[in-house]
Amino acid sequence: MAAWSSRKLLRDVLLKKAASNQPPGVRCFSSAPQSAPKIGYYSKKGRLLTGATIGLLIAGGAYVSTVDEATFCGWLFSATKLVNPFFALLDPEFAHNLGVSAAARGWVPREKRPDPSILGLEVWGRKFSNPVGLAAGFDKNAEAVDGLLALGFGFVEVGSVTPVPQDGNPKPRIFKLRKEGAVINRCGFNSEGIVAVAKRLGAQHGKRKLDETSSSTASSNNEVKHGGKAGPGILGVNLGKNKTSEDAAADYVQGVHTLSQYADYLVINVSSPNTPGLRMLQGRKQLKDLVKKVQAARDEMQWGEEGPPPLLVKIAPDLSKEDLEDIAAVALALHLDGLIISNTTISRPDPVSRNPLASETGGLSGKPLFNLSTNILKEMYILTRGRIPLIGCGGISSGEDAYKKIRAGATLVQLYTAFAYGGPALIPQIKAELASCLERDGFKSIVDAIGADCR
Repeated sequence: MAAWSSRKLLRDVLLKKAASNQPPGVRCFSSAPQSAPKIGYYSKKGRLLTGATIGLLIAGGAYVSTVDEATFCGWLFSATKLVNPFFALLDPEFAHNLGVSAAARGWVPREKRPDPSILGLEVWGRKFSNPVGLAAGFDKNAEAVDGLLALGFGFVEVGSVTPVPQDGNPKPRIFKLRKEGAVINRCGFNSEGIVAVAKRLGAQHGKRKLDETSSSTASSNNEVKHGGKAGPGILGVNLGKNKTSEDAAADYVQGVHTLSQYADYLVINVSSPNTPGLRMLQGRKQLKDLVKKVQAARDEMQWGEEGPPPLLVKIAPDLSKEDLEDIAAVALALHLDGLIISNTTISRPDPVSRNPLASETGGLSGKPLFNLSTNILKEMYILTRGRIPLIGCGGISSGEDAYKKIRAGATLVQLYTAFAYGGPALIPQIKAELASCLERDGFKSIVDAIGADCR
């Protein structure tokens, strides 16, 4: 009935327009007299064109209205693949900034479909709907937390954030090796600083709390907390030191004091290859002294019932067996809450070594890092005897990759480079593939698969 009324109304309008000296929608710029068109010709043509257009709109609208939300959501994510070739034409850093801006403005799809229940797990007293997170380095200044979590990540890590704003290393500093699915970067902790990030996270946190208060009633205190301080997902804050700082511990302590109230977990980044002297902090004595000072700074603050945020350390993949043993000993002795394994590598494994860009200085990420970082992950799981949650990071580009990390000892996983290449469509794909891998091998829960290759 609505469709018939719409057609009748448009037909009447067209008939009235056709009765004038000009066809509908046409402007005459000539001063010469115009002969009157045949009403029958224009009315018939108008009816046909309008009828066809309205018919398509009504049919399309009727079809979309019958499609369930999950299917429509899947279409939106798949549609993002269309813009990947466009991003490939852009300068890598400009493309990265454009992606962050798009997520910050909500110009990305929102995941409406629930995650497979087999992917859910509890870590540090918080419930993750899935173990797939976005690594630090993408949203350095916490500009797009809500938009990125809405994509379906189980958690998002922002930073690295330095105490004082710094520009980082000179450009160009990001190089894409598309054939190898890799990236070399030497950004050097480019950051707006902890004050700017704190203001941004504080505003987001306040708005979120207001929305929660005005919406639904609070859940029972006995229930496991769903999500964290960033709402439905978990928010990690990665802390770095300034390039010119002579007191690394003071930099990390300042980050804890300013940003920990907004974080579900904190990360001490001592493994970026692009800040001179930073990796020396991974030594046994240096790391022990640093972690003690940061833990003390965190614990001296006043916390509610949920307590202080967990403290993790992110390490490099370019470590010897002795280095790994030292780090494991410190982590166990100081009851560290977790380790992220790993950062980028300064090595150039095949096939990257044959690429002309291999000579560029910086850390390598992406597919070529997968085997190296996974081997380090497995070794650390064995050294820590599975007592410390590990986040597997490095070279994940599929659900099968994520599954291998988990079997090697990862409780959670992170990606970045594959996301830069594949865009939002990669996230639901990885989660679906990971769930299939677990079901294929007879696991009833992702927790059961953690460290399966180390038993």
